[in-house]
Amino acid sequence: MRDPPVNVAGGYRPPLPAPADLIAWPADFGTRFTVFVDTEEEFDWHAPLSRESRATTAVAALPATHARFAAAGVPLNFMIDHPIVSNPAAVDILRSLIGQGGTTIGTQLHPWVNPPFDEAVTPHNSFPGNLPMTLEAAKLDSLTAAITDAFGVPPIAYRAGRYGIGPQTVALLAARGYRIDSSMRARYSYASEGGPDFSAIDNAPFRIGGMIELPLTTMFTGLLRRAGQPLYARLGQVPRGRGLFARTGMLARVALTPEGMPLADALEAVRIALGEGLPLLNFSFHSPSLVPGHTPYVRDRTDLAAFYRWWDKVLAMLDLRGAP
Repeated sequence: MRDPPVNVAGGYRPPLPAPADLIAWPADFGTRFTVFVDTEEEFDWHAPLSRESRATTAVAALPATHARFAAAGVPLNFMIDHPIVSNPAAVDILRSLIGQGGTTIGTQLHPWVNPPFDEAVTPHNSFPGNLPMTLEAAKLDSLTAAITDAFGVPPIAYRAGRYGIGPQTVALLAARGYRIDSSMRARYSYASEGGPDFSAIDNAPFRIGGMIELPLTTMFTGLLRRAGQPLYARLGQVPRGRGLFARTGMLARVALTPEGMPLADALEAVRIALGEGLPLLNFSFHSPSLVPGHTPYVRDRTDLAAFYRWWDKVLAMLDLRGAP
């Protein structure tokens, strides 16, 4: 029986999948990976959110980045939001990339810059799943229609901004023809901010409400990695406990993204994932990181070089291990 969804500390906890809901991969599937790009406006990550933050200049860097991934045989999934689809220049750039090596367009909902604007701009409302169902649906309809008009086909993949799905999100998506959600960030919780709690969600894709959920992959590394989430949760109750265990090689939580995840940690996480036979690895990054100064992760040219070096090394490991 599926666990019921609950709210914890003001946040939504999605139901855990029943064993029958887990995706049964073909015997010859092996290990594969996906790369999702949160393709969005630039804004100050340390300042309060604003409806006026709609600049999309970093989109100009997408073709060069796309070419780098294409040269490695890696398609990208661009999850675009309202400021992107509202910018004709951004749409033209993305149109030129669609279909090249399997590149696709999906939907990402940032409610504070997505009409209709019937809610206050607050941290709580920045998670779209926290909005009243009618407002979340209206924003989703507005964005889906804009993407369909711009690209000629309706999107079928979705990611909630700030990973902010709620109890009604999956049903709203399924009713609108979506087939894939990638909003759940395995082993992370945003409940302290009023967002969802994914701490019990594992990396395995699963069926939910007529959809397929592809969680963003998170691995535990270190000597105590098999203790995993229970130990990590307990360390969160000890001042600087998680940092101490990570620095001493005992336990670290590593998401598959170049943003905030050191290369050595990421390579170890990929090595463990491949060794454990994880069928699908789900990577991600934000498009503004492609231009220095827009995200905390890429502040200058040195950071940008490190960003690309991260990908070069990770993709080389995946290629060496035969993960397409």
